[in-house]
Amino acid sequence: MPMPYIHFQGHCAEALTFYADIFGATDLSMMRYSDAPEMDDTLRDPNRVIHAQLTLPDGVLMASDYPPGMAGEPQAAVSLMTVTESVPEAQRIFNALATGGAVIQGFGSTFFSRGFGMVKDRYGTHWMVSVSPEDPLDRTADA
Repeated sequence: MPMPYIHFQGHCAEALTFYADIFGATDLSMMRYSDAPEMDDTLRDPNRVIHAQLTLPDGVLMASDYPPGMAGEPQAAVSLMTVTESVPEAQRIFNALATGGAVIQGFGSTFFSRGFGMVKDRYGTHWMVSVSPEDPLDRTADA
C-alpha cells in the first residue's frame, strides 16, 4: 500500500505538529539533518528534518524538508485526501487546514458527497476533505 511522503522548505516539524493536532496523531518521530550519521557538514542544519513519521488513527504520513540549499516547491502536484464519517468533523478539519492557508473550493455539499472542500494549507500542502457517503447516522444532509 503506498504511503504519502511529502516535502517542505524548512517547515516540516511545524507542519507535522500542526497535522498531529488536527488529526489526533498517536506518534510523531523526527530526525534532523544535524543528527544524521555520515552527513556532509554543509547539510547539517539543525532546523531541517531529514525524516519524520506521523502515525495517525487510520494511517501513516511521512515527510521531510528539502536539503539545505535545494530548491523545491512543497506538494506542487499532489493533494492529500482525508475522509471522515460526519459533516461536522469534516468541516472542523477543513477549517483548521484553511487557517492561514488558501481555500481552493469552499466546503459544502456536492453531487458525490454531503461535505467536500479543497484547501492549500499554510505549509503548501493541498488537501481534499470529504465525508464518507456510507454514514447512515449523519442526518445533516436531510436537515
